[in-house]
Amino acid sequence: MKDKMALNSDLSQRCTIHSPSLDWMASPASGVSRRMLERDGGEVGRATSIVRYAPGSAFASHAHGGGEEILVVEGVFSDEHGDYPAGSWLRSPHMSQHQPFSREGCLILVKTGHLA
Repeated sequence: MKDKMALNSDLSQRCTIHSPSLDWMASPASGVSRRMLERDGGEVGRATSIVRYAPGSAFASHAHGGGEEILVVEGVFSDEHGDYPAGSWLRSPHMSQHQPFSREGCLILVKTGHLA
């Protein structure tokens, strides 16, 4: 992936995507892949993605400039603060930090970089 990406990033325009038609793309963490819906920036930036954690996969501890929102769609998403089953919604403020993982695997909707 390029250092800076603009994907469906014009917020003044309507955008509709059938997410199953998108390819899964590898993330920096082994066993974690994503379907990018919207992105403005590089690995750190404003982004909306569907993220799939394989069982036993994890991300290194990291901070989110601009905050993060997560909706757990399937499975159980976890970090050092707790375990979040399907239907859980999390909002973390600007520069919050966590170390996410999933023991059984999960599917989440993630939005980052949009909470000033």
